[in-house]
Amino acid sequence: MATMATMATLTDRLKGIIGDRTADALKAVFGMSTVEDLLRHYPRRYVVRGEFSDISSLIEGDEVTVLAEIAAVKTRRANGRNILEVNVTDGSAVMSLTFFNQPWREKELKIGKTGMFAGKVGSFNGKRQLSHPDYQLIPDGDDVDSALAAFAGKYLPVYPAGGKMPSWKISQCVELVLDSLGEVEDYLPADVIKEFGYPTLKGAFTSIHKPESLEAADLARLRLTFDEAILLQLLLAGRRAELKALDATPRKIATNGLVSTFESKLPFKYTSGQIEVNSEIESDMQQPHPMHRLLQGEVGSGKTVIALRAMLSVIESGGQAALLAPTEVLAAQHFKTISNLLGDLAQAGTLQGSGEGTQLALLTGSLNANQKREVLGRIANGEAGIVIGTHALISEGVEFHDLALVVVDEQHRFGVEQRDALRMKATKPPHLLVMTATPIPRTVAMTIFGDLDVSTLRQLPSGRSPITTHVIPVLEKPHYLDRAWERVKEEVAKGHQVYIVAPRISESSEDSPKAKISAADIAMAKMMGDEITSEELAGTEKMTSVEELAPKLATGALKGLKLAPLHGRQSAELKDETMTAFSKGQIDVLVATTVIEVGVDVPNASMMVIMDADRFGVSQLHQLRGRVGRGTTPGLCLLVSGAAEDSPAMARLSAVAGTLDGFELSRIDLDQRREGDVLGRAQSGTKSHLRLLRVLRDEALIEEARRVAVDLIAEDSKLASHPALAAQVAILKEEERSAFLDKG
Repeated sequence: MATMATMATLTDRLKGIIGDRTADALKAVFGMSTVEDLLRHYPRRYVVRGEFSDISSLIEGDEVTVLAEIAAVKTRRANGRNILEVNVTDGSAVMSLTFFNQPWREKELKIGKTGMFAGKVGSFNGKRQLSHPDYQLIPDGDDVDSALAAFAGKYLPVYPAGGKMPSWKISQCVELVLDSLGEVEDYLPADVIKEFGYPTLKGAFTSIHKPESLEAADLARLRLTFDEAILLQLLLAGRRAELKALDATPRKIATNGLVSTFESKLPFKYTSGQIEVNSEIESDMQQPHPMHRLLQGEVGSGKTVIALRAMLSVIESGGQAALLAPTEVLAAQHFKTISNLLGDLAQAGTLQGSGEGTQLALLTGSLNANQKREVLGRIANGEAGIVIGTHALISEGVEFHDLALVVVDEQHRFGVEQRDALRMKATKPPHLLVMTATPIPRTVAMTIFGDLDVSTLRQLPSGRSPITTHVIPVLEKPHYLDRAWERVKEEVAKGHQVYIVAPRISESSEDSPKAKISAADIAMAKMMGDEITSEELAGTEKMTSVEELAPKLATGALKGLKLAPLHGRQSAELKDETMTAFSKGQIDVLVATTVIEVGVDVPNASMMVIMDADRFGVSQLHQLRGRVGRGTTPGLCLLVSGAAEDSPAMARLSAVAGTLDGFELSRIDLDQRREGDVLGRAQSGTKSHLRLLRVLRDEALIEEARRVAVDLIAEDSKLASHPALAAQVAILKEEERSAFLDKG
């Protein structure tokens, strides 16, 4: 036990406390270097040593404690390791205890000694064994009953292990650290600790690693989980306070201006949901600080017209709006959709113009030098009120006359630096509207997008047709696929068009299966601290490719139909030509990758066949399916899969087929995934600040943490009166993971 003068702190290095070699191993396996790193390596569960088991009745895999006498001890060598094998008996049977590279145990494990041995039952050569069991020998003459009671009353922590650091060794390290730990400054305010009845930080560390009871362990885990939630909520609440302190130009909508003229020309009425969101955005943009709002809505719920109304409101007051899209296909689609919605209002200053309105500009990387020069000039002099583009918008040389509103579509596809680069082109902080068609469960929105005001569109516009979805299990019923191709020909014969989606571009492509999972799914997976790691996604079996499937269908099952391929490796010109031809009905069947996932709007497309559908995540399947049923004809989506009928992949596909509610599917998606930390694992490989928080399980706790965080920031936005808490928030802010949160 360390003396008071040498008591350890959380920031002390592990070396010197647990030994250099062990510290090096912890560093190599888990990246740990400090006392706090080790103490935040929490047990997964506990083995409760209760009643003693008869060796003869032991079942492999059980966690047991046996009372037995040592009958034999021997050392042998295998695979370069010294193995100490101890045979023990309780009178009913014999079992083996094995210890690797620990010859010193032979000095205390003597024949004739009685002890209690606890561990997980395994087997070797048909013989029951405990590998590296925890044990306590009963000294000669001791009160056996007292020794038994003391041993049986302990709770043994089981840790995530790896490499040369098994759970029992980690437990030994933790015990050494706790024994040497001095006072720990508690960053959680005393009144918050009292309100929830939590232990102190040091008490929580002690109880989670060496609990006196399972209730004490649970309360410690709850306290440490709350810590993670409140630090995250403080980070977000602080960012909201910083945004509120920025100075932006208020943009008020006139009663008889451009917005009202635009609305009078619309061929449809807003849904009640659109009216509500329009009002929220209008109120935001009249404030002297910038709007910072997330608009999420189902595929086809009318987000674009809401964004356009917001853009027109800033144009009405002399500003410009920029819409940032992730791909050229989507940027071009937005340009076309907005041009159609505006009509002659998009022709201001031209002979076709109505005398009021604005001009649109499309800026992408595929423009030639002359086209780019012309577009840049109209952006710089303010002629182009609405500028739509890809990453080209944030490149050097793009200057705005007065950038007042930034709209980011499919925001998860852009890095923080990219979004910031566009906002920096404004003379004053612009208003920001980010949109996503990937439904986000409420707890995720609270935890990941907590610095944004969230608007949600659930209601679809009138006139949208229902979509029927069926799963085609080709493993059990291969003839169903033949029927699917017949169904495609039937749809085309009715004058409709069809999408066929494949997970990869070519047979020779080296793209991994994971690379074909949509950015939407990857982003959501990161929020949950996981990748899509199902065995069917990680498999190496052959996947359908566009370049293989298109000619095969054209000369086989769909011979006589007009087919065309579409994928991301084609030139921008070819992609544009293909989509234009498909939109005009000149192509019957489009065989494509997920390039058609968002933004593509062809009302005449009534059917979609998704090959190897188990290769896609739930959110992406829902997005893809939303490309059909956009007109008056009911949509049909067929999910083709070679997955086994009872596999997790098939369960996922059945869930998609069972509902059109994207918000319900997003919860199913998260439920089916193994949850990790909320912020996700950094690509750099560094550790996350969060280890315990689970967005679905901990919804109530997150709500409480948010309430406390908002109150603390409202009282003291810089947390000056809580310096220890402010320091912890600063640590979180500095972590690379917080860049994923920093959507502003």
